[in-house]
Amino acid sequence: MWGRVRTSRFRRDWIANVRGGSFSSQGKHIKSSCSLVAFNTDQAGGMIGLSSVNAASDGKWIVTQISCHADLVTDLDFSPFDDYLLATCSADETVKLWRVCDLDQDQPNNAEVTLSTADGRLEIVLFHPVASGLLAVASARGVQVWDVTRDAALTGKHTPSVFIPTTITALNTRFSLCVQGHQGNRDSRVLWVKDDNLLTTGFNQMRQQEVRLWDSRKLSSSLSSLSLATSNATLMPLFDPDSGLLIVSGNGESVIDCFEVNSSEPFLSQVSHCLTDVLTRGVALVPKLALDVSCCEVLRLMQLTDNFIVPISYQVPRKDFHVDLYPDTVGHTPAMTAEDWWKGENKQVLNSSGLEASTSSSPLSTPSSSAAPSRSPSSTSGLSSSFLPSPSQSSRAIHSMLGSSSKFRHIQGAVLHRDTHITNLRGLHLTTPGECDGFCANGQCVAVPLAIAGGQIAVFELSQPGKLPDTTLPTIQNSVNVADFCWDPFDTHKLVVAGDDAKIRMWQIPKGGLTETLTEPERVLRGHTEKIYSIKFHPHASSLLASSSYDLTVRLWNLETGEEVKRLSGHQDQVCLSVYGKLLATVCKDGKVRLYDPRKSTLPVQEGPGPEGQRGARVVWVCDGKYLLVSGFDSRSERQLYLFSAESLASGSVASAPADVSPSTLIPFYDPDTSVLILTGKGDTRVYIYEIVPEAPYFMECSSFHSSEPHKGLCFLPKAECDVCDVEVARAIRLGKTTIEPVAFRVPRVKVRKEFFQDDVFPETAVWWEAALTAAAWLSGSNGQHRKISLRPKDMMPVSEAPKEAPVRKYLPSSVYLEEKTDEQKKEELLSAMVAKLGNREDPLPQESYEGVDEDEWVTNHQTSSSRHELHPHTSPL
Repeated sequence: MWGRVRTSRFRRDWIANVRGGSFSSQGKHIKSSCSLVAFNTDQAGGMIGLSSVNAASDGKWIVTQISCHADLVTDLDFSPFDDYLLATCSADETVKLWRVCDLDQDQPNNAEVTLSTADGRLEIVLFHPVASGLLAVASARGVQVWDVTRDAALTGKHTPSVFIPTTITALNTRFSLCVQGHQGNRDSRVLWVKDDNLLTTGFNQMRQQEVRLWDSRKLSSSLSSLSLATSNATLMPLFDPDSGLLIVSGNGESVIDCFEVNSSEPFLSQVSHCLTDVLTRGVALVPKLALDVSCCEVLRLMQLTDNFIVPISYQVPRKDFHVDLYPDTVGHTPAMTAEDWWKGENKQVLNSSGLEASTSSSPLSTPSSSAAPSRSPSSTSGLSSSFLPSPSQSSRAIHSMLGSSSKFRHIQGAVLHRDTHITNLRGLHLTTPGECDGFCANGQCVAVPLAIAGGQIAVFELSQPGKLPDTTLPTIQNSVNVADFCWDPFDTHKLVVAGDDAKIRMWQIPKGGLTETLTEPERVLRGHTEKIYSIKFHPHASSLLASSSYDLTVRLWNLETGEEVKRLSGHQDQVCLSVYGKLLATVCKDGKVRLYDPRKSTLPVQEGPGPEGQRGARVVWVCDGKYLLVSGFDSRSERQLYLFSAESLASGSVASAPADVSPSTLIPFYDPDTSVLILTGKGDTRVYIYEIVPEAPYFMECSSFHSSEPHKGLCFLPKAECDVCDVEVARAIRLGKTTIEPVAFRVPRVKVRKEFFQDDVFPETAVWWEAALTAAAWLSGSNGQHRKISLRPKDMMPVSEAPKEAPVRKYLPSSVYLEEKTDEQKKEELLSAMVAKLGNREDPLPQESYEGVDEDEWVTNHQTSSSRHELHPHTSPL
């Protein structure tokens, strides 16, 4: 029945403004009722977040927070009989019950009930599924069951499995039993499944994730076990008793598996394998009464991640309501009180058939009704391909189901042939400041810093690849340590270097490369009072340079005159800057993003919150200057990408995307022609690629490029260096430990169409290697733009004008196979097939084509053979 189940998760339905994270507790971290979702946040103190299961009428979610405890909230649970009764436990050794409200109302400041267990740090809180007012609380010392109506503990303490993972504790209604469980010494989980069986997750002796099934009446050994992947992530199981489906996900992993629990072997049958876009911090099942049965939704998960709550819908594609998918589910009325349960009564909650009449409008059920684009989900696969849309569905419906995707999603990076490499590079300086890109390159030259006293820089011509000599190379000697350096974008042989002595030196490299060591710069700029750590050229105006220093100023220089022309202030720490047209953007370690109009004011015209991390950041203009892309770190020192609207920095980022954990800042390169963003860090082996769009989902992730060894970084060359015949959309120079290698980023296309110019990925490009105006003109108020050219070779036709190929039918129409044939027709077809296989009966036999011998020659040969036989009687005649 579940072979056709599919998952859906559209980026437009993600609940944003969520600050999840890694929590040092054994709790669930997220829990859902039919109306609300409660989750842990990474904010200091005992804060939890609240949101709704379904979006508001305007399609948006509201997220609010409640201060619940004096210390970390370790677990939380909704009452199965009241959507607004929430229990929380904490490291402050208390359990609290909260009467929460809808999100358009004020949330309570005080708990309705507070229980002090005096049992140390609490880890687990759980409502009884049958009796009202009954609560189980677990700590490292044991488990207690409380009647919240009397503020009294009903049971003694029992060692729980969540803290001693090698044992299983079956805490049934009034007794417990401990036995040997998983062999691994890491955290385990236990839950009840059908037929009075228990299911546990943990680790085996080989440190593999393991699932075991137990008979609660005979716990001496497990009924069956299944080993999963080798991982350190603790599995978080969820079980739906109505469908018999088990959800298994790992904390900190991006995989969510769905299994059907069987009564016989195999006890688990995989239904779906879901690869999510972000890492899981917790998962929760939405109660059955909140599902959208109109689209045959059988399960819905709420996945807690670092920045979002992702609804994941499990659907069986059918047209109408099917009773077999929706058996009667448990209702909202408790079967007994806590006192009745303690006296020994056993009852079951009455079932409800409300699913059949449900008219819940889940946002996941009608994705095509929203015009907002959504992020393409990661690949999701089940055991059967039959869940795919039928051929009769339109491509628009398929696009609506899968979400929008980038035309560059399959982009491929490849290091070019070794003949283009510069090798035997020795003495490379590997510890340049974090604000420096590490090296710089243009279409003709590449400059790399050397670990030699005096701030020496080597310059190589890209047109002269090969192995470098073992002898000393001619260099540029700056006499002080190099802080940052870059090529003039409009002069391929002018190099500008910032040093530790607060000076900026201009060097003119001879045509053809260095033949001798240079010791005297063409010009020295003085003005900063502290060390300079970043310099950037204006992308439009020639000879206009911006620099930032530890003296907390950003200064603009006219290189033609060597004069300082502007001095910007307002920063409290180190900054990284980016210039675009008339504006200049900075991101500072003081946690602010600022926007300047240098020709009008030396103070920022806008200011807003930036990355929370204190490890530095980079900023670049994207989407025609409408947005700022910032790569930095969050409060947990994990690398993050942020997108800010240039019109409203004060409102914070409009979108963010997590990267990974690494100490180096991601250095961004943005191609304005294709809106492709490429990022990597010093010492990384992975290159991230995104397409940036000016509306949701903003970040459209593409394939990554992985190098075989860590690199110093990438520098990108002008677009004219790309081989458009091979659909190369970007060309970079990769600096390794001893090599300089060109890397091509290509978009794969069908081979037969490569003969055409791919004008859909090669629009007219701005000639950003030519100046649009002079520094003096820009300072006087002019705003120039680069001219644009087409990269199409003269002998190539644009693919948009290519003749359309007639579709070729691969298979005969179904009418051929369904047509009724007489017995005589079938016999004739069978006979024809046999003849075709054996050959034509009228054709001569092969031996008929052989040439014979004359009669005289035959007689002569026969006589010779007889004579030979008389001479050699022991030889047998042929």
